[in-house]
Amino acid sequence: MKHGKNYKNSLAQVNREELITVNEALDKVKALATAKFDETVELAVRLGVDPRKAEQIVRGTISLPSGTGKTNRIAVFASGENAQAARDAGADFVGAEDLVAKVAGGFLDFDIAIATPDLMGQVGGLGRVLGPRGLMPNPKTGTVTMDVAKAVAEFKGGRVEYRTDKIGNVQLRVGKVSFSREDLAKNVHAVIDELVRVKPASAKGRYLLSVTVSSTMGVGVKIDPTHTRDLDEVLTSA
Repeated sequence: MKHGKNYKNSLAQVNREELITVNEALDKVKALATAKFDETVELAVRLGVDPRKAEQIVRGTISLPSGTGKTNRIAVFASGENAQAARDAGADFVGAEDLVAKVAGGFLDFDIAIATPDLMGQVGGLGRVLGPRGLMPNPKTGTVTMDVAKAVAEFKGGRVEYRTDKIGNVQLRVGKVSFSREDLAKNVHAVIDELVRVKPASAKGRYLLSVTVSSTMGVGVKIDPTHTRDLDEVLTSA
């Protein structure tokens, strides 16, 4: 992958081996953001888990205290009163069989999919479409629920999903470059606290292997995991 001049200049200003504090890393990310748009700030955490084992998949949702800086487009698979409740709560796309057919036909212009349990039989058939994009509703993330109004409000208000990938990385947006360092730091710490809270009991050894923060067009800045929280026991051998 070829990088532009600005990226190369930023890279020259970052010691890729240096581990710094959360605040120092965020200051550097903000200073090195050179794009003409408000770049997204992303956090990537490498966990000491084996995602090949079902019990070590780390997955859930979290409400970021400072929000994400982005308004999610939400599709809700529901009918009757639940469909109306979703619309009233601000869902962007609502439907039952009609929405299932629309998505099956290639419509994917949304960031979050929510479904009532009674429609999961139909939504489940969209696995090949929604699954690879991380859009399949799941009870563990609060996206299969009868309380669709609450779910829509939460995801519109800054709740985000997270999940380990095939090699144990969790990556999610934690705000925008225009956010204050303090607001970004609140989100970073909230994510780390959440990941530690849901640490699989079967995960042995060091848990927080690496923590990196970056902007959309910027380079990754490594954070010292020991500076992310006070619970040192999660950083050492269990």
